[in-house]
Amino acid sequence: MAARLNKKRSFLFVSKLLGKHIAVNPYTSLLSGAALAVLLYEDLNHGEDERIAEWKQRMVEGLIDPDQARESYAYLMNAKMTLPEEVRFVGFAETATALGQSMYELFADHATYIHSTREYLPEMEPDIQFEEEHSHAMSHRCYALDSESLAEGGPLVLVDDEITTGNTTLNIIRDIQRTYPRKQYYIASLLDWRTETDEQKFTALEVELGITITPLCLLKGKIQVMGEPAINAYGEKPGTESASLIHVVSVAGELEPWAAVSADSEGNHWSAPYLRYTGRFGIHSSHNVGLGSGIARIAAILREKRKGQRTLVMGTGEFMHIPMRIAAEMGDGVMYQSTTRSPIHTVNRPGYAVIAGEGYASPEDPTVRNYIYNVLPGQYDEIFVLMERHMSEERMQPLLDVLSQLGCKQIYVVYCGVPQEG
Repeated sequence: MAARLNKKRSFLFVSKLLGKHIAVNPYTSLLSGAALAVLLYEDLNHGEDERIAEWKQRMVEGLIDPDQARESYAYLMNAKMTLPEEVRFVGFAETATALGQSMYELFADHATYIHSTREYLPEMEPDIQFEEEHSHAMSHRCYALDSESLAEGGPLVLVDDEITTGNTTLNIIRDIQRTYPRKQYYIASLLDWRTETDEQKFTALEVELGITITPLCLLKGKIQVMGEPAINAYGEKPGTESASLIHVVSVAGELEPWAAVSADSEGNHWSAPYLRYTGRFGIHSSHNVGLGSGIARIAAILREKRKGQRTLVMGTGEFMHIPMRIAAEMGDGVMYQSTTRSPIHTVNRPGYAVIAGEGYASPEDPTVRNYIYNVLPGQYDEIFVLMERHMSEERMQPLLDVLSQLGCKQIYVVYCGVPQEG
């Protein structure tokens, strides 16, 4: 656990699976989404598939032991599970964007995925929009290029890393039901901390809307939080070595771009293309093979640039899943994590989850503070930081300044998208 800089919620469960605040074996994180997919498959098929017991055993073994994560993940992917009908998956930004896509990706057919975004795209009308009540960054939007991503009728799976009260989930179900009505919802999460009172709110919504809501999780329990966090720094903050050498690498063209204009909080517009199949604009099972080929090509390019044995691949913000997949294909000794919006107290003491951190102005929106946590001097031989969109040097400078002080001699900034025209 760690203490949050947030008056609405003072604590944070720091996941050893997500690859957000703590570096993980990328296969461990991919496997966590696959594990939720197994639970969904079991429910949709009423537990009648005799293979489910073996799948569960493999997923547990891989989650417990990182050395088995790759084999367990490959085993589940090779099962090529099929869904009995079209199922829509929605991941919550920013933390669950990769979790949602790795859950969706386990199914060989009949699946669509989209994740909410905190980016504002002024030339597009969001299909749904909702608020996250406890968050430091409240507004979520979904921009579906293909109406199939949210189409009414079939089951819809809402994916988040953690459900504490479930109020955000209730908000989005109400919003979706108004526009894309259906009878069946699933809420999938790594952790489910809802109280009996919280669960009764879900039951009440089921009755009110005439729907069923089925929870799926890897761990369920109860928590009680009392008082306020007492933060006292313990020991010296790790010092940095000499400034890093930063290399800029472009792999533009390996993944399909998508032209869209974003606007930051100051009203500035940025037209550098996004990537089409990150999940932000919706993706269908039929797109997975093409996306996988592009990921493999980028992984091969970056694998050739590796010099050391200890490598960190870092996603940025909502751009988590593709960097995670790339990291998984870059060879042994590669760890993965992402930058985050979460403001957390860093305390350098044994047993505390976030012992180091640096903040900077986001390249996408200079009014938004982003953070890199738990990277210590000398911990890695090289760091690859993957960017979805190509940003100007001015927008990138705050991030570059932080990267140069992480105490890693070789850092690669990898642009997956093409520069904006003009």
